[in-house]
Amino acid sequence: MADTVPYKPRPGEIPTRPGVYRFRDEHERVLYVGKAKNLRQRLSNYFQPLRSLHERTRRMVLSAARVEWTIVGSELEALELEYTWIKEFEPPFNVQFRDDKSYPYLAVTFGDEVPRAMVTRNHDIRGARYFGPYAKTWAIRETLDVLLKAFPVRTCSSTIYRKAERSNRPCLLGDIGKCSAPCVGRVTKDEHREIAEGLAEFMGGRDERVVDDVRQRMQQASARHEFERAATLRDQMLALENVLSKTSVVLSDGIDADVFGTVQDELSAAVHLFSVRGGRIRGTRSWVVDTELDMTPAELSSQMLRVAYQGSDAPPRDVLVPTLPESADEVETWLGERREAHGLRGAVRLRVPQRGDRKQLADSALANASHALQVAKTRRTSDYGSRSAALADLQEAIGMTEAPLRIECFDVSHLGGTGIVASMVVFEDGLPRKDQYRKFKVAQAADDTDAMHQVLSRRLRYLVEGDPEASEGRSRFAYPPQLLLVDGGQPQVAAAARAVREAGASIAIAGIAKRLEELWLPGDDHPVILPRTSESLYLVQRLRDEAHRFAITFQRQQRSSAIQSELSAIPGLGEERVRRLLKHFGSAKRVRAASPDEIAEVQGIGAKLAEQVFASLRTDTVEDEGRGGS
Repeated sequence: MADTVPYKPRPGEIPTRPGVYRFRDEHERVLYVGKAKNLRQRLSNYFQPLRSLHERTRRMVLSAARVEWTIVGSELEALELEYTWIKEFEPPFNVQFRDDKSYPYLAVTFGDEVPRAMVTRNHDIRGARYFGPYAKTWAIRETLDVLLKAFPVRTCSSTIYRKAERSNRPCLLGDIGKCSAPCVGRVTKDEHREIAEGLAEFMGGRDERVVDDVRQRMQQASARHEFERAATLRDQMLALENVLSKTSVVLSDGIDADVFGTVQDELSAAVHLFSVRGGRIRGTRSWVVDTELDMTPAELSSQMLRVAYQGSDAPPRDVLVPTLPESADEVETWLGERREAHGLRGAVRLRVPQRGDRKQLADSALANASHALQVAKTRRTSDYGSRSAALADLQEAIGMTEAPLRIECFDVSHLGGTGIVASMVVFEDGLPRKDQYRKFKVAQAADDTDAMHQVLSRRLRYLVEGDPEASEGRSRFAYPPQLLLVDGGQPQVAAAARAVREAGASIAIAGIAKRLEELWLPGDDHPVILPRTSESLYLVQRLRDEAHRFAITFQRQQRSSAIQSELSAIPGLGEERVRRLLKHFGSAKRVRAASPDEIAEVQGIGAKLAEQVFASLRTDTVEDEGRGGS
């Protein structure tokens, strides 16, 4: 392999100023757009020896035919130009978050002479103010139906409105009080616009003030003995309170904020957004994307904000993110410009929530993002076509004579060499067979490779001897797998191959390296690189993650049992007090980390007994999350 690509710029040719660069292929298609505070320093990373580049970066550099750059005056200009070009060219190696659907918004069309309230997925209506997005169309329609009792704004199309004007007869909504009927002059156009502005003000987060204003006007009308007017205002107030009761209160200070949660792995990233207005969640939105190049959390955060606010959405004054983006000051300036473009005042602040209501909401956004990523992967692997393609790709990559219809994946987990356990997960036809998962305890092992050899030897013995746990003489594990995957590189693969030879079996073996694209085969000096966009890569990732999850779960169960036995051996700690300790702290790690004063807070445990517990556990403290293996 050559050290670098032929189009590498000559030394000193690349400027050291801020700018934006583009990689193009031989057909002039833009493959990647990036920005840099120092163009020379950033671009030099792409022209290192090819063997030292990460596989995804190497693929992009080799796919390109040339690189070009544009010098700008500041980091802010570089950021704006980068965002513009990503939107214009949609480069395949840039992150392109795409929704799996278009989210509905509530729009009020102030650009019309007679504003209209409508539910729409069109974000380009001139002069409209948008509220949302909403996860479900029925949710915003239900909310709007209730709001029309308080703000009887027209919702009809222009055709229906003009027809009512010509006939001087309002539609049904006008007759039942859900439209103020400006079409027939029941209110003037200016009065109707005021009603529409009241709806926008309410949806924009000033809900409590609007309710208080309606309540005050109702009381004034009642004091003047205008009982019919007071009854109308009472109905409006009840409608508004009904809407508020259906909206979760999440922040006590009535803050306006957008709260982002992000998760990412080697292949994909997911984002979840909560739009909070007036202290309540007004909208929610999720994105899932396949990432082409390695991205730091800061880079992901920058691209996430670009996608969220480059369209019709105006950022609020507070934007809460899990990680500050690159060039955070410039991003704040760009967001402020987007806010001003929507006619809103005030600078935008980017913050990472640390505590309180904001932190709880950020944790919820993170949980939603994690769920969205898991759902996307599950949908992908549950599709028959995708599964078939994954197995075919894997067969070709490893050089098997047939597709691996049954794959078993093994993972070894331990705490600093103690408490060694292992997991075996089984996939058949690309789907998990959880009834055939197996757990292993390893009493003693010299190292990870020895543990892997022991585990596989025990599993492969069933192929010859049959499963002693099977009922009616039928072995659940007598059917041999076509492929054994082990979590690790060449040493683990060699240990697995030795176990297979000793068992007299003929089974394909591969090791999953830390870089997920790489599969190590027995005796090979170089790994097999799985294509970045192949279905086989997602199948291998899911197998590895499932084996790791299963091993860690088993290890935690073992530690919980171990500490339960250890606690029971302490004089004065009976079964009930042990149960209270574990329930109070929630995990073995937290029990071991607790101070005597914290232990004494548990019901039924005094200061003296707490000191005994602390002293006993301190002699054998381990970290709950430590893990060996590859």
